[in-house]
Amino acid sequence: MEVLLNSPPPPPPPNVPTLDETQDGKDGRPLTTRERMEIHRKNPTCNACHQYMDPIGLSLDNFDVTGQWRWRENAVELDTRGNLYDGTPVSNPQQLVNALLKMPTPLLRAFAGNLMAYALGRRVEDFDQPTIRAITESAEANGNKMSSYVLGIVNSAAFRSKRADVATDDSGK
Repeated sequence: MEVLLNSPPPPPPPNVPTLDETQDGKDGRPLTTRERMEIHRKNPTCNACHQYMDPIGLSLDNFDVTGQWRWRENAVELDTRGNLYDGTPVSNPQQLVNALLKMPTPLLRAFAGNLMAYALGRRVEDFDQPTIRAITESAEANGNKMSSYVLGIVNSAAFRSKRADVATDDSGK
């Protein structure tokens, strides 16, 4: 949610077990990611966020932690189906891409913000948002070319007023 839509979820409420703490089911069988998420969604407080996060993650669940494609998890066939917050069904990476491209504004603003954070060497803050919106609008007017995003960032006041790191000698001075 944060990287793709620039919408970070709030921190989890207290006393909620992490997904790692729900590894095994009542029968001792290792649970799939979907099954662990379903446990969290039973709590109404958790469901408030998981209903938005889970479809994005599940549509990418065929990738394991090393990026290898997989069909099963813990000997169980993966169920990657879900619906985005607008009701769009997604169950694989291509459907997620297609759905995100139908709502380009949050995706492009998130991209511009992540690129700007990299260029500035710091997280973007609330006061950076008008600049990010201006960069995104300008890039959109230029066909969303990568060069439009880069030029928008390097010509921004935030980038031009960035302090250079001061070199130190071996003594730390």
